Amino acid sequence: MASPPQPISLMRYPLFLDLTNQSAVVIGAGSVAARKIRTLLRAEAVVTVISPQVTQSIRRLAQTKRVRWVRRRYRQGDLRGARLAIAATDDLAVNQIICAEAKRRKLLVNCIVPPSAGNFFVPSLVRRGGISLAISTGGASPAFAKRLRRDLEHFLGDEYPRLLKAMSAARRAKKA
Repeated sequence: MASPPQPISLMRYPLFLDLTNQSAVVIGAGSVAARKIRTLLRAEAVVTVISPQVTQSIRRLAQTKRVRWVRRRYRQGDLRGARLAIAATDDLAVNQIICAEAKRRKLLVNCIVPPSAGNFFVPSLVRRGGISLAISTGGASPAFAKRLRRDLEHFLGDEYPRLLKAMSAARRAKKA
C-alpha cells in the first residue's frame, strides 16, 4: 500500500534570487528540466545538466556551450560547489536522494516529483520590462498557476513598463 502524499506547505517566503555566475545543477533532462534550464540561463546562472540522455533543445544548449552536459546518471557529490539544484528525473527515489544531498549541503533545491521533497518552488512568471510578477500555488497545481499567468499577461500591458520607467526617474530626481 502506498503512503499518502505529504501535504505541501503553502506558506513560503517569496523572493527574487540573483544567480548571476552562480552554479546551478539540473539532474534530469526532459521537457520540464528544459523549461527550468531556460529560466536559469535567463537569470545568468552557470548551468550543469546531469543526465544520460537530453532533449534536442538541451543538446543544442550543450553544443553551443550555454550549459555543461555530464552524460551519466546522478552520483552522490554531484552538487558540490552548487548554489542551487533541480531534481527533475522521472525517478521519485532518485529525486528524493538528490534533495536529501542538497539539503545536507544547505542548497536551494527544487524537486519536480514530489514537490514536497524540495525547499523551494519555481513560480510561474509574468515579465514586462522591469516588472516581474511571481505566481505560486505551492506546488499544488502548476497548471492553475500557468492559467493565472496567462490571464495576468493579458491584463498587464506595455504601458506598465513605461510607467515604471517614469516613476523610477521621478524617484531618482526626488532623491537627488
